[in-house]
Amino acid sequence: MIAQRQVMRFAAQLRTQAQRRLASTEHAGENAFVRERRHVKEHAKGTTELWRKISLYTVPPALILASLNAYNLWNEHWEHWSHMPPLEERVEYPYQNIRTRNFPWGDGDKTLFWNNEVNYHNKDKET
Repeated sequence: MIAQRQVMRFAAQLRTQAQRRLASTEHAGENAFVRERRHVKEHAKGTTELWRKISLYTVPPALILASLNAYNLWNEHWEHWSHMPPLEERVEYPYQNIRTRNFPWGDGDKTLFWNNEVNYHNKDKET
């Protein structure tokens, strides 16, 4: 009985040592899986650093240039409006400002996105 107990303990010790050895990377050496994982981590580190540099050093100047371009185009657009006749003198074509019934807001004549500097509609004017 005692000998059988000792054999069982010895077998259990051997089993735990073998399991530790299989689970650890110290004695197992470097297999293909470990090499691939290391390579993936190095690649991820390099790619992360690349995108961090792109985000910090290229995006802000690109945004500034795009903003300047948009600002210049905006100003050029509104310069053309100064050469046009006043809103009241422009031709109002029959397909513009068609009203079959009043809008439920305001005076009923202006659309939801009406801009007094750009839009004009004279109800009494005949085309």
